[in-house]
Amino acid sequence: MPVITPFRRSPRPSDDAPDDPDTPAAAGPAPLENLRTRLAHWRSWRTRHPRAALVVRRVTTAFSAILVLGSLLLPNTLVALEPNRFARIPGEAVVAAVLLLCLPRVPRLVAAALFGTALGALTVLNLLDMGFTEYLGRSFNLVLDWGLLDDAQSFVADAMGGAAATWAAVGAVVLAVLLLVLMALAAVRLGELLAAHRERAARGALMAATVWMTSAALGVQTFGVPLATTSASKAARAQAHRVVDTLRDEAAFAKEAKADRFGGRSGDQLVPDLRGKDMIFTFIESYGRSAIEDPVMAPGVGRTLDASTASLAKAGFHARSGWLTSATYGGSSWLGHSTFLSGLWVDNQQRYRTVTSGDHLTLTKAFEKTGDWDTVGVMPGVQKAWPEADWYGLDKVYDAFDVGYRGPKFSWSTMPDQYALEAFQRLEHGRKRDRPLMAEVILTSSHQPWAPIPRMVGWDEVGDGSVYDGIEASGVKASDIITDSTRSKEEYGRSIQYSVTSLTQWLERYGTDDTVLVFLGDHQPLARVSGDGASRDVPVSIVAKDPKVLDAIDDWNWTEGLEPAKDAPVWRMSAFRDRFLTAYGSVPHPTKG
Repeated sequence: MPVITPFRRSPRPSDDAPDDPDTPAAAGPAPLENLRTRLAHWRSWRTRHPRAALVVRRVTTAFSAILVLGSLLLPNTLVALEPNRFARIPGEAVVAAVLLLCLPRVPRLVAAALFGTALGALTVLNLLDMGFTEYLGRSFNLVLDWGLLDDAQSFVADAMGGAAATWAAVGAVVLAVLLLVLMALAAVRLGELLAAHRERAARGALMAATVWMTSAALGVQTFGVPLATTSASKAARAQAHRVVDTLRDEAAFAKEAKADRFGGRSGDQLVPDLRGKDMIFTFIESYGRSAIEDPVMAPGVGRTLDASTASLAKAGFHARSGWLTSATYGGSSWLGHSTFLSGLWVDNQQRYRTVTSGDHLTLTKAFEKTGDWDTVGVMPGVQKAWPEADWYGLDKVYDAFDVGYRGPKFSWSTMPDQYALEAFQRLEHGRKRDRPLMAEVILTSSHQPWAPIPRMVGWDEVGDGSVYDGIEASGVKASDIITDSTRSKEEYGRSIQYSVTSLTQWLERYGTDDTVLVFLGDHQPLARVSGDGASRDVPVSIVAKDPKVLDAIDDWNWTEGLEPAKDAPVWRMSAFRDRFLTAYGSVPHPTKG
């Protein structure tokens, strides 16, 4: 008989048996099904808890309205950030409401999302404007200023530490993304609310439009500001005009930079009256007019300038001082340096890139072009490649890593000014040489946030900088003063006193009968220190032993000593190069653009 195999039913998997990952059932529900499940759960929650759901809806709607209206009314400067600015009717809100009421659902959703995203982007730009106006005295430039954000992070790292800088950068990015997303969702939420109550919303929009137009026509004000406003549209137009103006300026400046009043002059005809002199051009970071005239800083800085003038006079040096209006404010020192030395108004990054990529004659390069000077730069703030050295006409550049410093950083400044000057003396100025020296020296100890500040030590004690370890450790912390305007002013004033003292003591100690020093500030400190509406003026001084050097600028009518009088002449910083070259025997020979 045949063997019959009994039918065996496959065992049913128990609930505890592991799922087979290769089977479709183990893959779980599709993402769309997940979303539907969650929406269904949310709807059932609203049904089970109607009062709580109503509160959530109203809070969400109120938050959306506050977010949108607040963004439409947000100013772009901290000075204007006052409560009365938000007690107005934005015309853009009225127009947007009418438009959304007229659209069918899908176009309405798209239009609301785009409007919200654009409003979020404008809010980000307004916040950037606030920061740039506070620190640099100008608005953010969409074309030119993105690279400065990296500099801002580096400054925060130097002032507050690397972790703080990282978190600040992450926080800024997250905030920007959140503003874009939340503003789009808020606009969609309000658009759907208008559509759900179309009749009442239409009446409300009509009333708001009537009130807005009447207020605009009659100049009605609330709390001292116009009730009707289109500030958001004006801000957007200003950003657009700034972009257009920047692109136009780029082409115009490129042509201007090619023309040079002294560009065709041969080297032997440049600065003949300074032959044999050691020329030192020195920039003191953030040394502005406020340091000399502000009631908080002026007493200490004034005493230092008076004492330094007297000490220099005992050593045989005399000075003349005036004012220059800087092309920059609060930061971007390289714009001030290039403006002063090129004779061109270099007030933005595009202009800087244009002029430094050309062959426009700089004041420092004029000395190199003669072939009668060795030319060097001492740049303690430079910590990466600096190709601009060729444009400046510097044969040798000492950056932060070339001067043998082994001490601590002082916030942003890589080393104290006294050390930088002593290193300059050791490496270049004190060496025996066949030709005189022309040097550009950048002093950085007065760079914000002005904490901690170095102290003077004996010049013979400077060594490799290790002497500054205890000074840095015991100094004021940046976090203690960075939000305090009065303390920032006090510490800023002390930093200027330190920088001026370092420079003048160096000149007393190491200067010779043939040393000529030109020193100036590159720009004013930020508005928190210099004050709202402060000028862009900086002091400039020429110091020498040889009376012929100062006699050559008698017709400039500058003030005797290191402190310029309030009514001393004020020139644009770009005017100095040509006046200086002319005063010391150079005859113009223009090249055309």
